[in-house]
Amino acid sequence: MEKYALLAQIQAKPGKEQIVEDFLKSAQPLAEAEPGTIRWYAFKTGPDTFGIFDTFADETARDAHLTGEIAKALMANAEALLAVAPKIEKLEILACK
Repeated sequence: MEKYALLAQIQAKPGKEQIVEDFLKSAQPLAEAEPGTIRWYAFKTGPDTFGIFDTFADETARDAHLTGEIAKALMANAEALLAVAPKIEKLEILACK
């Protein structure tokens, strides 16, 4: 069961919105390669705002994801692509279907 999650909020710099969207779409295979990531969602909430929501069975898997390939790639390009540093929250799942 998924007990832990991450919510990352991402805001693209002006003119970088499509690059950020394309990056998030291209990250799906990286998430699929992570054995501890149960679910991984990339989403768009506005013209320049995006997010990632992912779930994990334990804190070890969640911590591994935070230092995994998606995080590395995002942070390597953050200064060029993002208006502000990503806001990343650790969540505890209380119920799910």
